[in-house]
Amino acid sequence: LIILCISPLYNAVKTNFVTCGSILKLLNSDYNYRLHSHDVKYGSGSGQQSVTGTEQKDDVNSHWVIKAPTGKYCERGEPIKCGDTIRFEHLTTRKNLHSHHFSSPLSNEQEVSAYGNDGVGDTGDHWDVVCSNESWMRDAHVRFRHIDTGAYLAMSGKSYGRPISGQMEIVGVHSMHHGTRWTTAEGLFIVPKEKETVYLHNEL
Repeated sequence: LIILCISPLYNAVKTNFVTCGSILKLLNSDYNYRLHSHDVKYGSGSGQQSVTGTEQKDDVNSHWVIKAPTGKYCERGEPIKCGDTIRFEHLTTRKNLHSHHFSSPLSNEQEVSAYGNDGVGDTGDHWDVVCSNESWMRDAHVRFRHIDTGAYLAMSGKSYGRPISGQMEIVGVHSMHHGTRWTTAEGLFIVPKEKETVYLHNEL
């Protein structure tokens, strides 16, 4: 019985891919802030739910679910390949990471928001995984390019005041400069070929 309980975890630890259905936190490699959202709307631009960066490791509003593009399907546990198009669904509010041609509130770059209802949005929720391996590795630095606009998901380095004091602006930018690199932090990763098994990385 002990062997049966330990074996799936051992197999999970050996797997270093990000997979479809995984729930994870994205850490900006340049600023060390986590991608975050909450039920606070922008006061300008689109007026949609705001997306920010937070320094707090244990905030439940920093969890994102990896999903297939709208109208498509990926099997739970299937590794995400470099070049794949995916969606990020915010676990708490069930809105998708989104961008469009509105201007961001602090830096006047491209606004990034959370959009949709119950995980259903539009093509503005689609992001390409830009990385150098065959698949998206959990410990790799990757970039995410917005399909509709070509902008890269980034942190601007500018921080908000009240009511979200200290949180950093998330934007889309059109070059791979400082602030565009991301890696995985804490998460619940679905294991390939053993879909019922998960690997808990640090804390959710």
